[in-house]
Amino acid sequence: MKQEAIDSLVKAHILRIKQPDTEKAKSALKSAETNAHVVKSITLTDDSATVIFRELYESVRQLGDVTWWLLGYEPSNHEISLEILKEAEIKDKVKLNYLDRFRKIRHDANYRGFRVSASQAKEILEFWDTCGKEMLELLKQKIT
Repeated sequence: MKQEAIDSLVKAHILRIKQPDTEKAKSALKSAETNAHVVKSITLTDDSATVIFRELYESVRQLGDVTWWLLGYEPSNHEISLEILKEAEIKDKVKLNYLDRFRKIRHDANYRGFRVSASQAKEILEFWDTCGKEMLELLKQKIT
């Protein structure tokens, strides 16, 4: 993200300047990885779909938070946490366009009581396998 855009986000109080925190970043990456591993062990059914989706979404969002923390910023919302991930240099970059849709599905599940379908949960499971793991590894490399 260009510095002009970042400065604008700081001015709008969407980002807060802070010291880069590699220990916090390491902890969040471990949490995202562990959470995703556990969630992937749950059998996908209509009843488990919402839990699987929400938890994998949180793992993806944490990757965005870590990206900001390493740059020296604290994001104030999920939208900006996911926005930075759209710039990730991964193989299947086009799939990063799913992030806004995932955020909206998670919002509807959390705040409107909508049930996530098994097909939506399968979609985020596949996203984690194709994009999430790669972003996780890239962030781990930046820290070490």
